[in-house]
Amino acid sequence: MGSIPEVRDRVKLHAVCVPFPAQGHISPMLNLAKLLHSKGFHITFVNTEFNQRRFLKSRGPNSLDGLPSSFRFETIPDGIPPSDPNATQDVPSMFHAVLNNCFEPFKKVLERLNDPSSGSPPVTFVLSDCIMPFTIDVAREVGDLPVVLLWTASACGFLGYAQYRTLLDKGIVPFKDPNYLTNGCLDMIVDWVPSMKGIRLKDIPSFIRTTQKDDILFNFLMISVEKSCQSLAPIIFNTFDALEQDVLDDISKMTGPIYTIGPLHFQNNENNDPNNNNDDNNDGVNSLGSNLWKEDTHCLEWLDSMKPNTVLYVSFGSITTMTKDNLVEFAWGLANSNHPFLWIVRPDIVTGDSAILPPEFLVETKGRGMLASWCDQEKVLHHQATAAFLTHCGWNSTLDTICGGKPVLCWPFFAEQQTNCWYFCNKWGTGMEINKDVKRAEVERQVIELMECEKGQEMRRNALKLKKLAEEATRESGSSYLNLEQLMNQVFIPLKEGNN
Repeated sequence: MGSIPEVRDRVKLHAVCVPFPAQGHISPMLNLAKLLHSKGFHITFVNTEFNQRRFLKSRGPNSLDGLPSSFRFETIPDGIPPSDPNATQDVPSMFHAVLNNCFEPFKKVLERLNDPSSGSPPVTFVLSDCIMPFTIDVAREVGDLPVVLLWTASACGFLGYAQYRTLLDKGIVPFKDPNYLTNGCLDMIVDWVPSMKGIRLKDIPSFIRTTQKDDILFNFLMISVEKSCQSLAPIIFNTFDALEQDVLDDISKMTGPIYTIGPLHFQNNENNDPNNNNDDNNDGVNSLGSNLWKEDTHCLEWLDSMKPNTVLYVSFGSITTMTKDNLVEFAWGLANSNHPFLWIVRPDIVTGDSAILPPEFLVETKGRGMLASWCDQEKVLHHQATAAFLTHCGWNSTLDTICGGKPVLCWPFFAEQQTNCWYFCNKWGTGMEINKDVKRAEVERQVIELMECEKGQEMRRNALKLKKLAEEATRESGSSYLNLEQLMNQVFIPLKEGNN
């Protein structure tokens, strides 16, 4: 079988990539942009000004200087008041900005890129995050440009959000009793989704947890997913068929064509051609990272000193916050388990305060505990010393741990993380959930169970099976490889032919 088609001859396809302005969305969009660039596309990547500043701070002010002319960055203002430049912006504020502040700035970017004096090929299509719905309207205004959508989270998360309108119409949400968190309401079974048999309200993406009909979190996701479905635009999913096939079958009945081509970072590894002569410096694109925090390279050096399958990796992603009490309970649970751990503690992880751990904890865990503010998670989860992952269940972390073949302890924070957690524990057999009201005794018990007991061993065997499936999906003749080939032939090459 031949390689995935490239589009190098004559007029270049020019994709304008627009991620939602958060780490978990920028990373998969950048992976997809790099993959398309390796196939001969001209790429314009649009960050908010706030995130572009963070990007340059984490990677160095001159980090983009070596990029080829066919891979450019543009920025738009988000209109959000100034906030901590080293922390993720307030999520409701970001949603409000997307709905109200981004249309005109993005329109100006597209118009400027289409100007013959811009030095770039005319824009062929907009590659937009599904939760940047204004892009569909802007593309229509600026020359009726085609739009291709990227859903950066799980397919099960997408299907969960797609239930919001039904939950609203049935009068289940918003909740009328303010005690819904504790009175058993969330234990109700959602019984009308074939591929989610047995799922409870508490496992549906968390923005249903409101008593307000105009709640911006609930409405933003409901509107974004509905608009993605109604647009009938092709939707790319960063997942693979063997992982979420039943869910994907349900989604395909609601949307335009869908293409599962994940895990995207595996696709990049499989499709990266060392002999690629795309422009003058493709190496600059291949090495381009997406982290908005500066990585601590000492993490990997420390792991090198540890025995195989002994270390618990702990990270709650880029947005999760917790109370001081939560932090302390996690700390003593880890300490009391007597297992080595690598813990990523962001400076902003504690709500409204500094992340300061008890001095006694640091003394107790000296030599078997490593603390850092950020790391190269993909490398950590592929390291032979790493045995398991205590995670918030964000989708990037979920794919990283699947690709690393590691089982998980789940402490979901918000959005579709609850849904991903349910799949870890009930469908994939690779996870256990820690109670939201975290207690040190439970953390200690579950870490020991995961690292020492038969249940943990079974979860590890299941995790290795998922890793093998992910690898198979992205190899030549695998489902994601073939779906990428279809995406090129059915969507992108026809766009190119229309421009020649």
